[in-house]
Amino acid sequence: MGPNVMLSRKIPCVMTIAGSDSGGGAGIQADLKTFSALGVFGTCVITAVTAQNTRGVESIFPLPPSMVRSQIKAVVKDIPVRVAKTGMLYSRGIMEEVAKAIDEYRITLVADPVIRAGSGSPLIIEEDKSAIIKLIVPRSMILTPNVFEAELISGVKIRSLDDMKNAAKRIVNLGAESVIIKGGHMKEKNLEVCDLFYHEGSFKVFKKKRFMINPHGGGCTFSAAIASFLARGESLESAVEEAEKFIETSFRGALKVGSGRTPVNPMTFLYNKAGIAEAMEQVDEAAKVIERNSSISPFYAEVGIQIAMAPPYPRGPEEIVAIDGRIIKTRDGLKAAGPPRLGASKHMASVILTAMKYDPRVRAAMNLHYSPVLLKAFKRIGCKVSGFDRKLEPAEIKRVEGKSLPWGVEEAIHKMHEEVPDVIYDEGEVGKEPMIRVLGRNALEVVDKVLRAVDVAREIAHRMKRGGDA
Repeated sequence: MGPNVMLSRKIPCVMTIAGSDSGGGAGIQADLKTFSALGVFGTCVITAVTAQNTRGVESIFPLPPSMVRSQIKAVVKDIPVRVAKTGMLYSRGIMEEVAKAIDEYRITLVADPVIRAGSGSPLIIEEDKSAIIKLIVPRSMILTPNVFEAELISGVKIRSLDDMKNAAKRIVNLGAESVIIKGGHMKEKNLEVCDLFYHEGSFKVFKKKRFMINPHGGGCTFSAAIASFLARGESLESAVEEAEKFIETSFRGALKVGSGRTPVNPMTFLYNKAGIAEAMEQVDEAAKVIERNSSISPFYAEVGIQIAMAPPYPRGPEEIVAIDGRIIKTRDGLKAAGPPRLGASKHMASVILTAMKYDPRVRAAMNLHYSPVLLKAFKRIGCKVSGFDRKLEPAEIKRVEGKSLPWGVEEAIHKMHEEVPDVIYDEGEVGKEPMIRVLGRNALEVVDKVLRAVDVAREIAHRMKRGGDA
């Protein structure tokens, strides 16, 4: 009998040195979720146990510095940790032990200089704040402060991008190799957030959409993502860039689980990867179903037929799967011009993304040429139908490329009292083909609606031809 061989693969190992959040949205809980989502093995060193929820921190029980030291020692003597991130350190005594361990074990440090919770509760002893500057900043490959923390560390009042640059320079002069100042707390009414990365004398600004939520755990997740990408062998510049994409995706999947702040969701990254794979399979199968059913041909759109599907939390059109080159009419029938591909259809992407703002479950769409008979058939099979009139489109919308279709989709949804219909149609105008767009939860569901409606449309047309009641 042969040996029981266990296959093992090397996996990067990372450490979080931070507080425990009983609400599960920040601290080591957020860090470990991030590590898992990014494919690294997470270890943890708890500095303090907090009693908190989405509304705030109710109490803090700090661990003795010696226990923090013992946790670090136990981990590194067995598990090859080369990168660590710090969050809530609470006291000078804990910071001293962390600093010793960083030096002794030559660990690359990503430091999130946590001073207070998002709710405003202090997470560090007031008189020990200066210890961050002395003990943690000089040992950091990168520091990830928010505006408030950057002001405290640098002594610069931050009101503009230039202020952020001055603060970043001062922080690097204090010993950090680099810094990224998170701008989410600036200009709350601004629809854009700017993060400033300062590394080796150069600045880079990351701009992203502001999400209208009161987030929880965003800073923890962001710094944990940087640590994860560094552990995976990325350069610091690449790690920061990838972490920026990761945190944006985590915001898209934020979870309203309590009555207070909204925890960001690091697992959104995995949900999207799985969702893209699912969309690829569904769109490919849907295209094959369309090719096999010649009954769809009479409703072929002059611009071609497109079928598209989104993952659960798409960042934009680039993450919508559609047929490359559309489905075209050939001598042998309808044929997909190419395989499913990300970003293959801006038009279908705009339909889906607009619909998802009102109902995130609606992730797929398909277009057909407008036909009153087909529209009647959709209603007969129980589909909710709504339309828009291109003649009513405001001139300022019409002038901007890519704005017309989202406007039309929203018009159709508003007519349904903010409910996303199964079918959205318009009768076209000069230069615009009249079109029917069928929506659903996935690509195969959309095609099923189309096939059922097409069968009914044929019956209606047959009765009309015989002079009967349609």
